[in-house]
Formats: sequence, C-alpha cells, structure tokens
Amino acid sequence: MIFKVYFQTAKTEVPVRENTKSIYVEGSSQEDVRKKLADRNYNIEFVTPLSEEALEYEKQHEDFKVEQL
Repeated sequence: MIFKVYFQTAKTEVPVRENTKSIYVEGSSQEDVRKKLADRNYNIEFVTPLSEEALEYEKQHEDFKVEQL
C-alpha cells in the first residue's frame, strides 16, 4: 500500500503549515512507514494511506515519486 507522509524537515523546529512537505512511501502499515523513516531527521505530522482514487490523482502530478526504502 502507498502512504502519503506529511512532515517537517527538522525535528527541532515547531511545525509550520507552510513548511510542510510530503513524500510517498510503500509500506504494510502506518507503523511500518514510520519505522522506515525513523533514520531520517523528519518531524512526521501525519501518515495516511492512499485510496486507489487518491493514488491515481497523485500520479497526475509530475513530482509524484514513491520513495524506495
């Protein structure tokens, strides 16, 4: 399953919506995705699974890329 992860680039900074970034990660669960990203210095705000419809919508964007972890 593909998950969309919303995060800030540094754990030490207060989350600011305008600075939120997102990546797409394949995993079996939200916990699995968080474990895969544990070595990165991300302040993970939210991990959400993408439905088939949402995934098709996201694929239309040129910057869509699933992280290989």
